[in-house]
Amino acid sequence: MDDLELRFEAVSGTLEILGLYSLAMIALAVIEILWDLAFKQRPGWKETAANIVIAAVNSLLERTAYGLVFIVALAIAESLVPYRLPVNAWSWIAALLLADFTYYWMHRFEHEIRALWAYHSVHHSSPEFNLTTAFRLAWVEGLVEWVFFLPMILLGFDLVQTLVAILVVVAYQTWIHTQKIGRLGWLDRVFNTPSVHRVHHGANPEYLDKNYGGILILWDRLFGTYQPETEPVTFGITKPLETANPLTINFGEFLAIARDCLRAKSLGDAWGYTVRRPGWEPPATTRRRS
Repeated sequence: MDDLELRFEAVSGTLEILGLYSLAMIALAVIEILWDLAFKQRPGWKETAANIVIAAVNSLLERTAYGLVFIVALAIAESLVPYRLPVNAWSWIAALLLADFTYYWMHRFEHEIRALWAYHSVHHSSPEFNLTTAFRLAWVEGLVEWVFFLPMILLGFDLVQTLVAILVVVAYQTWIHTQKIGRLGWLDRVFNTPSVHRVHHGANPEYLDKNYGGILILWDRLFGTYQPETEPVTFGITKPLETANPLTINFGEFLAIARDCLRAKSLGDAWGYTVRRPGWEPPATTRRRS
């Protein structure tokens, strides 16, 4: 434990910068809210209020129980690895790239596997798109997402280095949740930008399941999931929730999976309702993605 504390102390400056960045993003979100309300660019308070409540609960969980689970789980994994990569400039670059690459695949699986979409849909379900949307994160995602980063530990990356790399990838994405910034030319083809991420949040048929990248959008270009912004975005999911109740937003899709499993005619169908793509139905039936 002493060794872990020393390693956290070594990156305390970076963690302070990330903390200040988060405070700056919150301040910008407040300014954006006031601007939108003053100029009637935001329909009302319901979605914004839901985002704030969801964010507050998620933040509390991430800083207590989920943060502990994340660190303890990765510390146990690290203790089983007989080697550790040196912490230097090159390993930091590698850690950031691998964390971003891992994020791409985690994010993609969260769209392609319904059990994961059940929590990730929380972030997508708002029909509005602004900086508060960035903080609309599911209350249960912290129980799951750490699993995707275990391979980094097993490859020998330092636990604290891995954690910081993940935080950087996630923190970067806050500012891109805005309609105030237009297209950015060649940057849209390299990085995750507001234009690129608006597409990701679109319910337009051609925008569904596109642009999963965290910092770099090059992963999407490499794996065939890149889509530029070519028409106005309809934000939200294809079957709107039509509620701003934080409980329904967080657990509605889990209940929908349970209902589908109860009506399933076989264990195979129940399995399909749980782990196949959202909207999957057994052969000879169809259903829209929710």
